[in-house]
Amino acid sequence: MKVIKSILWNFLISGVFLLCLQNGLIYSQADTVSRVAPDSGEKAKTGLNFGALPAVAFDSDLGFQYGVLGNLFQYGDGSQYPDYRWSLYGEWSRTTKGSGINQLFFDSKYLLPKQIRITADFSFLTERALDFYGFNGYESNYNLAFEDDADSADYISRVYYRHERKLARITLDFQGKISQSDFRWLAGYGYFNIKTGSVDIDRLNEGKDEEDKLPEVDGLYDKYVDWGIIPAEEADGGVHNFIKLGLVYDTRDNEANPNKGIWTELVMMTGPRFLGNTETAFTKLSVTHRQYITLKRDFLTFAYRLGWQATISGHTPFYMQPYMVNTFTRTTKNDGLGGARSLRGILRNRIVGDAFTYGNFELRYKFLKFYRWKQNFYFSLNAFSDIGLITRVAFVDKGLVPEGEDYNDYFTDSNEQGLHASYGGGLRIAMNQNFILAVDYGLAADKRDGDSGVYINLGFLF
Repeated sequence: MKVIKSILWNFLISGVFLLCLQNGLIYSQADTVSRVAPDSGEKAKTGLNFGALPAVAFDSDLGFQYGVLGNLFQYGDGSQYPDYRWSLYGEWSRTTKGSGINQLFFDSKYLLPKQIRITADFSFLTERALDFYGFNGYESNYNLAFEDDADSADYISRVYYRHERKLARITLDFQGKISQSDFRWLAGYGYFNIKTGSVDIDRLNEGKDEEDKLPEVDGLYDKYVDWGIIPAEEADGGVHNFIKLGLVYDTRDNEANPNKGIWTELVMMTGPRFLGNTETAFTKLSVTHRQYITLKRDFLTFAYRLGWQATISGHTPFYMQPYMVNTFTRTTKNDGLGGARSLRGILRNRIVGDAFTYGNFELRYKFLKFYRWKQNFYFSLNAFSDIGLITRVAFVDKGLVPEGEDYNDYFTDSNEQGLHASYGGGLRIAMNQNFILAVDYGLAADKRDGDSGVYINLGFLF
């Protein structure tokens, strides 16, 4: 039933998107079409171009979501099309139970001298019920009955595998060419202020009928805190200042949806004590390789992404373990592995460890292209498979489970890590190659990772 509701909501949003196109919510500066882009055969864009979408959803516990997201592109004289001179993305949304998204994301590689790219993110996110399934993938048991069926004898709460998080995030990154090669250096700074806690059951129960209310019980996060599996100094979050350094190799022919090329990066993110990380200091290293192979020019592309990430020094607090380190992301919620931006169809944050590897494999088919309302459009179908694996487990003292608790409700005895996999398909509707509505439906290959998921986002996964 949840999947059916999600599908209906996402088709509704897609329909509103198309209505927006027809009724002028997508704005283009007058006289913006001036020349033909040599590689794509499209009419190049100049000046400002704006796309907007409503943010609409419903969750029986979090309430009705309302808001808007939009992307403003400046193409200048069109000589760099499909590149833009700069892009400004914004999202504002709320749910009636108190969750919210506030984000501004800016990107440009033409404003600063020597084409030094600047990307900046300013976000404040409040999540009343963020997914939490423990650590180390299959070493932590997931029981659907605990959260799914109120009539089941095993039912505990619909928010049993949840906790609350408030995140204030500021990032500022710079990239520059190394000589005239395809290599770039990366340097950046990040500020994260994270507050975590128990789900506010009273808040979520406001206005509900008695039979629909959530029970006043401890969730998995609460138990981990009470038992000491999550240390007391980490339980309520923390403040971190990060330095980011990296090396990038990039030969893509088009950033938004490449037909060919390679995009590989090596990134280190460190939170040293001299920057005020007195509670905890740690360093993560990430390697990501992406390649795009043309099967039929401008129509069919095979794309894949391989990644590895690990803590290489210090101790990473539990709330930073899921964070995916990379050079460039406009994703609002940059968590993983599992969910919309990493392993589609698998529960969000299902695979959390001290080191992990993952892969995404997609076949992308542009089946329709047309020019209307002074905009270039294309429709694209994609079939995908996603995989993930813990390569080094985070330390968990399983001996802290108290007597009287069923150990098997929380952990397995096996220390072997299995492969987490999912598969599915999706649709993309693109305007001027950069504003891309994305709808994906993914299925988990193993019920220990959940069932399925429907996701609506902007852009391709990678």
